[in-house]
Amino acid sequence: MVLFVDAQHRVIRCEEMFRGTLTQTSVYPREIVKAALSANAGAVIFAHNHPSGVAQPSQADELLTRQLKEALALVDVKVLDHFIVAGNQCLSFAERGLL
Repeated sequence: MVLFVDAQHRVIRCEEMFRGTLTQTSVYPREIVKAALSANAGAVIFAHNHPSGVAQPSQADELLTRQLKEALALVDVKVLDHFIVAGNQCLSFAERGLL
């Protein structure tokens, strides 16, 4: 999921960008950049689930978040947070210092 927000961090829209299998999802930074520009977003918040029930970010999660942050920075869109939801647990990349 991507929440597109304006410069005052008000939600413009929320969109499910990609859907995957039980173990993986393909995410295309180019498509997220296009959607952010289309929404005229000043920032974004990412969220995805871990069906395993474990809310710890994988190395792939951390790498993807860095890649998305770098791609969006090129068009002046900030990444405010990335949440992992697993069962009744939720992990915030921002709270963990992973952004």
